[in-house]
Amino acid sequence: MDSALLLELSINGACTGMMYALVAAGIVLIYKTSGVANLAQGALAMTGAYVAWIASTLVGLPMWIGAPLAALVMFGVGALIERLAMRRMIGQPLIMAIMLTMGLEIMLRGVMPGLLGGTVKKIDIGIPNAPIIAGDILINRTLLIGGGVSFAMIVASILFFNSRLGVVMRAVSDDQTASWSVGIRVERAIAVAWGLSAVMATTAGLLWGATQGVDWSLSLLLVKALAIAILGGLDSLPGVLIAGVAVGVIESLATGIIDPVIGGGSREVVASAIILATLLVRPHGLLGREHIERV
Repeated sequence: MDSALLLELSINGACTGMMYALVAAGIVLIYKTSGVANLAQGALAMTGAYVAWIASTLVGLPMWIGAPLAALVMFGVGALIERLAMRRMIGQPLIMAIMLTMGLEIMLRGVMPGLLGGTVKKIDIGIPNAPIIAGDILINRTLLIGGGVSFAMIVASILFFNSRLGVVMRAVSDDQTASWSVGIRVERAIAVAWGLSAVMATTAGLLWGATQGVDWSLSLLLVKALAIAILGGLDSLPGVLIAGVAVGVIESLATGIIDPVIGGGSREVVASAIILATLLVRPHGLLGREHIERV
C-alpha cells in the first residue's frame, strides 16, 4: 500500500475520530461532575439531530437558526433529565443511575423514530459534497470541517473548566459532600453538565446527520464514544482528544487495509477491541486518574 493512501486514510480517520470524540466529551463531562457514566449520549446525539431536522424541514427555519435552536432545546432536555430522573438517584447505588441512563438510551432510540418515521432524514448544513484534493490525497470535506468543529468544542470545554463555573464543577467532581458544606449548589452544577453534554451530542448528531442522514443509527455513536472515553480516561477531556485521533485512525486503517482481505466488518470490531484491551491493561485510560482504595 502506497504512502499517499495511508496518509489519506489517516487524515480522514483523525477527522472522523474527532467527531466521535465530541460525543465522548459529553460522557466525560458528566462523569467528571457527577461520577455517573452516561450511556444515553448516543441517543441524545440522535435526538438533537432530529430536533434540528424538525426546525429546518418541518418548521422551515434556515439551518443557521435551526442548529442553535436545536442546541438550546437540547440543553433544556439535558437539564430536565438531570432534574426529573438523575436527581432521584441520589442515595441509590451507582449502578442504578447508570442503568437509568441506559434506559433513557433505549427509550429515545425507539421513541424518536417512532414519532417521526424510520426513514432516513436528509439534513443540509451547507457543506459541499466535493472532496478536497491535495495531490494524490482526497480529504472528505464534511469530515474535515466536522473534525475541526469538534476539536474546537472539546478545547473550549477544557478551557471552560478554568472558568468560575468550571472550577465549581471541578469541586463538585472532587467531593460533592464538601461542596455542599461550603454552599455550592451541587445539583445546579450537575444540571449544567448534563445540558452542556446534550449540546455536544447535538452538534455531533448534526455533523454525522449531514454525513449519513438522520435516523436511529446515529445512537450507535455511543459505542465509539465509549471506546474513546475509556481509552482517554473517563475523567480526562485532554485524553478524549488523544483517544479520538487514535480510535479514528485505527478504524480508518483497519477499513482500508483489513477489509479488502476479509471482506468487510473490521470497523465494527475496532471500538469493542479497544474497550476490552483498555479495561484489561489500563482501566483508568491514558490520562485518567487512577483511584486506589483500601479494601
